[in-house]
Amino acid sequence: MLTDFHPRRCLIVGPSWVGDMVMAQSLFIDLKRQFPQLLIDVLAPEWSLDLLHTMPQVNRGHVLETGHGEIGLKKRYQLAQHLKRGGYDWSIVLPNSFKSALVPWWAKIAVRTGYRREMRYGLINDMRILDKQALGKTVERFVALGRSPHPRQVTDYPLPKLELDQQQLSETSSKFALDSSEKLLALCPGAEYGPAKRWPEAHYAAVAQAATRQGWRVVILGSAKDAAVSHKIVSLVQSDHCTDLCGKTSMSEVVALLKLSSAAVSNDSGLMHIAAAVDTHLIAIYGSSDPGFTPPLNPSAQIIYRGLECSPCFQRVCPKGHLDCLVGIEPQQVVSSLKLQ
Repeated sequence: MLTDFHPRRCLIVGPSWVGDMVMAQSLFIDLKRQFPQLLIDVLAPEWSLDLLHTMPQVNRGHVLETGHGEIGLKKRYQLAQHLKRGGYDWSIVLPNSFKSALVPWWAKIAVRTGYRREMRYGLINDMRILDKQALGKTVERFVALGRSPHPRQVTDYPLPKLELDQQQLSETSSKFALDSSEKLLALCPGAEYGPAKRWPEAHYAAVAQAATRQGWRVVILGSAKDAAVSHKIVSLVQSDHCTDLCGKTSMSEVVALLKLSSAAVSNDSGLMHIAAAVDTHLIAIYGSSDPGFTPPLNPSAQIIYRGLECSPCFQRVCPKGHLDCLVGIEPQQVVSSLKLQ
């Protein structure tokens, strides 16, 4: 990209994972610092619209109605023809796939920035070469795409900060009958990537039992896909002060519940990144993934990671069959970090 480039309207092709979308806010903030008048629109999955509404840097979100893994050439072309009227002069493509670069190209956006991946020559005309060692974190890679000339390192990236109004917090508190006199602990036991990122249900239950004994209320957050995990935790806790909300909330309500919580315990997941971005006291538990690559972006977050010889393996299921990286993290370690009393 030319160094004298002064964009007016930017279309960002956003990621498909909750955590990555939260980390993408660092890019949005960085762009607004460089170009205060820049209008930022985000092309993203429908589920992410509520999340984008908590990011004041985003003007609006555009939904790409394709299923997971679907190429959807016709849908992408039709959307591009609509976006062609938007007056975009810059696009930043965060995903590395070939298909993710099609809409900005078809929309004839003049400058199209992205990393060199999947033979995207022509589709991407501001091609960046990724140095994985110098840009070791996902957030650094996102922010680097918004800077010119392309930096070798990014150490000064802004932290995500999701913003909610008081009305939304009050409505969520009322809907789920929260008592302001009770401390609220949010447990986020799911991990869509796979079981190698999930701390055992019995360990979560032990933390919940310790919290309820100290008068805390516990809510379990996640999607409907996490229901089997959350049901097991509730059955082990056996307390009226532990409520399973997996699959029973909207994205905006999840963000509000995490903001209203005094503390949260989470696997490395999208909800972990949301908890960090609303400044909730966070205990983040890592197993097969790398806290150096996708850490919670909050300096007060506490990471628990055993760092075994076989870690991080980045596998969905433990290849050794023992899951020692997570089983070996004792509930008492988390309870002590929460300082429940």
